[in-house]
Amino acid sequence: MAGKSVVYRHFQRALAQWPVDILRPQVSFQDTMRRRIEKQLGPLTTDTALYDPSKESEDTLATPLKPNDEQAQLEQANALYSFLENRYSRKYPLSDRLMKPLSNPGHYENLVKELEEAPKRSFFGRLANSWKGFVRWS
Repeated sequence: MAGKSVVYRHFQRALAQWPVDILRPQVSFQDTMRRRIEKQLGPLTTDTALYDPSKESEDTLATPLKPNDEQAQLEQANALYSFLENRYSRKYPLSDRLMKPLSNPGHYENLVKELEEAPKRSFFGRLANSWKGFVRWS
């Protein structure tokens, strides 16, 4: 049981630090992961008054973790931490040649600019932008 609480704490800490997707705020990675963890490990709440096992179906009941399952869960929590800490972008930095291809050097800057502006656009701004994609002036 102690291993289970360690796994819970790691997942909870990682998910609490995970950024919210500004493009799709209605689709939450944190909620999806919490449902997955609850299905595999049981409820994340420590308050027994909120948890009623009689309301769960038979296929969603949690099974006790085996030692190798616990290790696998800890490795998955470590993978979440590695994304949060940007370990891979520090280990494998992108070269300027890759980020500014000769065919379109401003492509990635324009893409980042578009992704930053997209959530702030009004309905009419989105509509006008979609029509710009249909009409090409060349």
